[in-house]
This record gives sequence, C-alpha cells and structure tokens, in this order.
Amino acid sequence: MTTIVLIVTLASGLSCAMAEQPDTPPAASLTAPASQPVSAEVAEAVKPALAGTVPAVRSEGSSRSPDPRAGMPHDLSPLGMFAAADWVVKAVMLGLAFASLVTWMVLFVKAVEIACARARAQRAFDVITASDSLAAAEDALIERGGPAAFMVRSASEEMARSAAALNFAGNVGLKERVVSWLVRIEAQAGRRLTRGTGLLATIGSTAPFVGLFGTVWGIMNAFIGISQAQTTNLAVVAPGIAEALLATAMGLVAAIPAVVLYNVFARTITGYRQLLADVAAGVERLVSRDLDFRKVPDAVERAALPLAAE
Repeated sequence: MTTIVLIVTLASGLSCAMAEQPDTPPAASLTAPASQPVSAEVAEAVKPALAGTVPAVRSEGSSRSPDPRAGMPHDLSPLGMFAAADWVVKAVMLGLAFASLVTWMVLFVKAVEIACARARAQRAFDVITASDSLAAAEDALIERGGPAAFMVRSASEEMARSAAALNFAGNVGLKERVVSWLVRIEAQAGRRLTRGTGLLATIGSTAPFVGLFGTVWGIMNAFIGISQAQTTNLAVVAPGIAEALLATAMGLVAAIPAVVLYNVFARTITGYRQLLADVAAGVERLVSRDLDFRKVPDAVERAALPLAAE
C-alpha cells in the first residue's frame, strides 16, 4: 500500500513539472549556425523590421545627394558673375556701364564749361559796373567773347541804328528793342549751357528700371534652374540670384550720380542765368544813362558817348 502511494505521488509531481515548462523553440532555430555568419547588409535590412518600420526603397540615382557646387560659377566676383550671366543680363549690364560712363563724361565737360562761362560773365559784369557809358564798356570788352560782351555790342548796335529816329520817336522804342535783344541773348546762353544735362535726367530716371528688368530676367532664369535641379540648396541657386541682383546694383550706380549731378548743374545754371540777368540790367542802365545825357548841353565833350549832340 505504501508503495502504491509513493508511485502515485511521483507521477503527479512529474506531470506538474512538465505543465509549468514553457514552449520554447529549439536552440537551433534561435541562433545561426557558426558556419553562416550574419552580414552587415542583412543586419541593416533587419533593423527597421525590428523597430516596426518599413524601409524606403531608394534607387541608386536618388540615393546620391546633389553636388552643392553644381551650376556655380568659378568666380563670384563682379566680373565672374558678369561672365556667367545670361546674355540679356549681360546686355543690360553693358548698357548701364555705358550710361555711367556718359554720366561722368557729362560731369567733366559741363563742369569746365560752366566754370568758364561764369568767370567770363563775372569779368564782363565788373567791367559794365565800372563803366560810365555804353561806349566805354564796349571798348573794354571788344576783345572778349561770351554772352555778356555780346549784350554790350548788341545794345550799342541798336542805339546806332535808332539814332536818326530818337528826335522823333523818343526813347521808349529804343529801350524796348534793347531789352528784347538782351532777353534773347540771355535765354540762348542758358539754353546752350543746359545742353547735355538732359542725358543726366534720362539716365537718372530710367537706369533703376533697366537694372530691375535685368534682375527680373535673371531671377526668372534662376527659378528655372531650381526647377530643373529639383533642389533648394542655397549653394546651387545663390549664384544665379547674385548675378541678377548685380544688374540692379549697376542700375543704382548709374542712376544715383546722374540724379545728383543733374540737380547740381540745374542750380549752377540757374545762378549763371541770374548773373546774366545782372549783366543785362547793367547794360540797360548804361543805355538809359546815355539817352539821358544825350540832351545835356555839354554832351559833346563826353568822348565816351556813342551819339553826337544835335
């Protein structure tokens, strides 16, 4: 009896031990055989699967990143960007460079011309102011040129032409004719001196827009290059944009000096015309003085008077 109980106890304990043991795969299924080691490619492919993600399939061409230096010019200096720019942008830059050259040429030419004209008019004005009669002023300016000397000679010629009619028509008509000559000479001198400054006004008003046109064209080509390269890398798109912005910079370089110089010349020419107006006023005073002294009894003794007494 005791033997039977012992056998039953041993059988129940064995069955409980077998029930508690987990179902595990054989050791051979968990480890790779020593003769077949796992390669790096297999490990790289298994790693996303273990992380619960699906690896993205990439082709050989798309796996390569674009070269940052692709499409970049060899030189990013202004000359290098000009050489690498589109032909339209090059034409715009050349036109703006020529406009800037014209601006500086006008500066040197008009500066010398205005300085000489002002000096000549100032000397003539000093002579007219110091003269007692129109004949004396004409003798002092006989070898000088310029609008001021021409005013004196024109007034003297008009007085000589009207000498026979002064006793009958009076002085009013002569003064009007002299003033007409002086006004026209003054206007002609001012118009001659303003010749060439219109180029400065044109360049100053149009150069920024011409440069902007070159910039728009260059940026449009840069965007086309971006779409073809299929990248937004700044190293790829920056050179084309820089070339386009160079056109705007050149437009400003041409326009800013032109506007400044035009304003300076406009003020200077206005001052010159005011000086000619003072010369004309001096000539009118000499004519009026000669007409008044013409009726004085001792007018014959005045050697400077162009008109003889009756």
